[in-house]
Amino acid sequence: MTRSAAGTESVWAALGGDPALLSRLSTVVRPGALDARLPVRELARACVGACALAGAELTAVRTGGNVPGVLVDDAAVATAFVSERHLLVDGRAPVNFAPLSRFWRTADGWVRTHANYPHHRARLLESLRLDADASVETVAACLGERSAAEVEATVYAAGGLAVALRTPAQWAAHEQGAAVARHPLLSRESVAGAERSAPSAPGRLSGDPLRPAAGVRVLDLTRVIAGPVATRTLALLGADVLRVDTPWLPEDPDAHADTGFGKRSTRLDLGVRADRRTFEDLLAGADVVVTGYRPGALDRFALTPEALAVRRPGLVVAQLSAWGRYGPWSGRRGFDSLVQVATGIAAIEGSAERPGALPAQALDHGTGYLLAAAVLRSLTERSREGGTRLVRLALARTAAWLVDGLGRPDEERPDQERPDQERPDEERWDASYDPEPWLAETDSDLGRLKYARTPVSFTGGPADWARPPGRWGTDAARWA
Repeated sequence: MTRSAAGTESVWAALGGDPALLSRLSTVVRPGALDARLPVRELARACVGACALAGAELTAVRTGGNVPGVLVDDAAVATAFVSERHLLVDGRAPVNFAPLSRFWRTADGWVRTHANYPHHRARLLESLRLDADASVETVAACLGERSAAEVEATVYAAGGLAVALRTPAQWAAHEQGAAVARHPLLSRESVAGAERSAPSAPGRLSGDPLRPAAGVRVLDLTRVIAGPVATRTLALLGADVLRVDTPWLPEDPDAHADTGFGKRSTRLDLGVRADRRTFEDLLAGADVVVTGYRPGALDRFALTPEALAVRRPGLVVAQLSAWGRYGPWSGRRGFDSLVQVATGIAAIEGSAERPGALPAQALDHGTGYLLAAAVLRSLTERSREGGTRLVRLALARTAAWLVDGLGRPDEERPDQERPDQERPDEERWDASYDPEPWLAETDSDLGRLKYARTPVSFTGGPADWARPPGRWGTDAARWA
């Protein structure tokens, strides 16, 4: 069995899938795609393959037919895993990392910061007692005088984002790393104490039967990449996805353009009574709630799985976080780039001179497809058994699977020294295949978009989203 086949088999088992269905899956191998020292290509294949197979399985449930064949093409997967870098808006390429989101040399090592959002940039500079317009050179000089551990602690205490570079061994010895290692890749459970709902069809059996999530209503409370990739995939498969954001935390327009395909987007302040009533009305008609905030961040709005299940028995609740809901870092914010640094990935992918990065934000994208797969499988199980379902994933746990679960790359891809990266603070650009066949263009309210097509493919399934993204937060807060 190849490493990628074993990866897909383990993911499918973690999702509770019938192992016999794995025979429905085939792969087009593109050597060199997502090349890295770690088996990123194998992780990407497994995550997308499991997601597509879960969609194919749900199609069979909806139609009463056989499970369609699934095709995973490395080129489609690799293109989608860097979708944010293929995006063009009226010919303009987004800036995916702000100037202060980068690696910095400290007095005793390295630290990586994340300051793409204005409030994160402000908190970073405030924690370092620097002016709001401080330059990269000024920040570099400041950090160069401090230890990496001091920077990490100081910035996080101020609400900013900075993580010290660790080796895999250092992460394994860290209390958070040990906590992550004790948990499975993903957790699936029934919500304790919830009223038992009867088996129910996955959606209202409306719309295109070859979009297996047609009629499923999804409340999307996620931000940035992993969660939006999951809900973008559910929208591809026909779900009515309504993203809900607070008015006080605007999304980056380019991030929304990349991950907003197939969805609608509205703004609600859950601290305002009228908006809270609107949200409760939406919840009363929802099938799925997906959250991507820090564990506990939404509890004050009675959005725990248990509280949701009381108000909406039969719901599928899907939760995503950076570090997991366990360990001393459970309440911390985090992004893919920071998780790579903490868990030893940046040390493995780097050199003796400086840290490195994966060829894609593969923790985000991979976890996003896993999250979509878990929701799809939960809908299938709910149709047979009823009940309220809860699934949980974490970027740090996906990282542990990449480093320790899948192991080192196959012999076909030897570990060798890499040339210096032209832009070492961003992922490497993969030029081993032609992405053009996997790109498409469309007009939208945001302008002319060039974007990555979906890698989720099965016989008779949708090849593209039914609608392009609209403007962030401008849709009515109601179901379609």
